[in-house]
Amino acid sequence: MKTMPRRSGLIAFLMTAACWPAPAGGVEPQDGSGFQPLFDGKTLAGWKAVPAQTASDWSVCDGAVCGRGSADRLSYLVWKDHGLTDFELRLQYRLLTRGNTGIEIRARHDQTGKRPFEGYHADLGHVGIGANVLGAWDFHFARRKEHPCPRGTRLVIQADESARVTRIDNAFSAADVRQKDWNDVRIIAQGNHFQFWINGKRAADFTDNVRQGSLKNGAIGLQLHDKGMVVEFRRIRLRDDSR
Repeated sequence: MKTMPRRSGLIAFLMTAACWPAPAGGVEPQDGSGFQPLFDGKTLAGWKAVPAQTASDWSVCDGAVCGRGSADRLSYLVWKDHGLTDFELRLQYRLLTRGNTGIEIRARHDQTGKRPFEGYHADLGHVGIGANVLGAWDFHFARRKEHPCPRGTRLVIQADESARVTRIDNAFSAADVRQKDWNDVRIIAQGNHFQFWINGKRAADFTDNVRQGSLKNGAIGLQLHDKGMVVEFRRIRLRDDSR
């Protein structure tokens, strides 16, 4: 039997490997820059529904976390680490219906009962829902003033709770959304500065200079808001910059 020269064999192997399929949609391999997957593409291991009675709203379908709103209420799927401070979070989402969704960060239990959590909220929704939702930062505070931070703006909350707003050049717009398709989200939390990116464009940005009542650490939660809405999340990975 004629043997293939070693160099030719290596080239043939590499060409074959290049044709192998990529991992399933829900899982992205570690990229060597410190990111760790938070979702295995098969189960909700490490995640918990809050409130507990909304657990049936969350499932895994086709390698993605699937959220289906069963009522007009706040439902969260929360990652197990409740002490996250500085990090970069990356994921993809696909909104298949009209609705209001998003990602809560530095979330902690709201002891007033106003909402399930206090937190900083990167807001998502269907095209047409408005700049105060899609691509905006929303603030879920128990007692503090909740300043608007619409899509395309940079907000600075001063120590005295006053606010200054400026525009972001070349910001993300509704026209940049891939409707009913996968969109890339990037959230960066560094100290009191927070960035929200969608499809490679900065959507909104804020700095919280308030000392009493600012959120120093907390959990990450995916959110459902509306009855009948369907949203999917995949390729959820985190780089913890606090360690």
